[in-house]
Formats: sequence, C-alpha cells, structure tokens
Amino acid sequence: MKKVTEQISARAGLYPAGSAGSARTDLAIGYTTGVFDMFHVGHLNVLRRARERCDHLIVGVTTDELCVARKGKSPVIPFAERLEVVAGVRYVDRVVAQSSMDKIAAWQQHPFNRMFVGDDWRGSEQWNRYEGEFGELGVELVYLPYTVHTSSTLLRQHITSEEAVS
Repeated sequence: MKKVTEQISARAGLYPAGSAGSARTDLAIGYTTGVFDMFHVGHLNVLRRARERCDHLIVGVTTDELCVARKGKSPVIPFAERLEVVAGVRYVDRVVAQSSMDKIAAWQQHPFNRMFVGDDWRGSEQWNRYEGEFGELGVELVYLPYTVHTSSTLLRQHITSEEAVS
C-alpha cells in the first residue's frame, strides 16, 4: 500500500510536462469530497461508483477545521487518520485536503472534468449553481445514489444511544 504522502502527490501521467497543471483531456478525471468520518459502506459505495465512472479519482477529505465550521462538531476520527483510511481504498488514486467548500477553487487546484456528489444534493440551490458553473468549465456533474440505511450521523446516534443504555 502506498503511503498517504505518495498518494497526495501522485500525478504521474495525468499532467504532461509543460502543461502548467492542465489535465489530459483524453482521461476522465473525477473528484469527490467528504468528511469520511467513521468510514462505512456508504462511503465505500460513493468511492466505488465514482471510480467506475472515471479513469482517475481524486478525493478531497474535509479537514477537522472545516468540519467544525460547517457542522459545529469535530469528527470522531482525526483528519490525518481519515486521510490515511481514504488513501488506502483501492478505488482512490489521490487524496487531498478539502479545507474549503468552494468546488471551483478545488477544480483550479486539482483539475478534473467530472465531479461526483450524492444524489441527496440534487436540486439544492448550491448544486444547481454548481451545475451551471461547472457546465461552463466543461466539467460534468454526476449524482451518485446515496446509501440511505447508513451514515456517520446514524452511527454516532447509535453509539450514543448504546452508551446511554449501558
């Protein structure tokens, strides 16, 4: 298994010499993000489905600071460990830190031509806006099925209720 630092910096073959970071246009380079706290089958499903639809998958793992700012709580699993867990998944070609919710900035830092997001976001104001913005950039926005029966929030609630019973 590659070390996380190797995964984070791996770009072999995707950015030809002298391209100034422009991705090869003949490859489908995918990008998705998540907190990936208490890694579960829903996370695995998203990563597998995304990788099935691209040649190279970049995954942005949300930093602890961004998680606290957005959700008002810290992840159970620290950022460095979540980064390593995601890097160890065979469907993931590269992991990067997601320290901002700005997906256009992510595209500028890590050029991709296919963005993957859970279908629970379809129709939201935020993602309707991204559809237009990414469309202008030639980035395809792909909605993947959300795994309804499990989530980190549900796992957290189950653990909390079990502790209350004990």
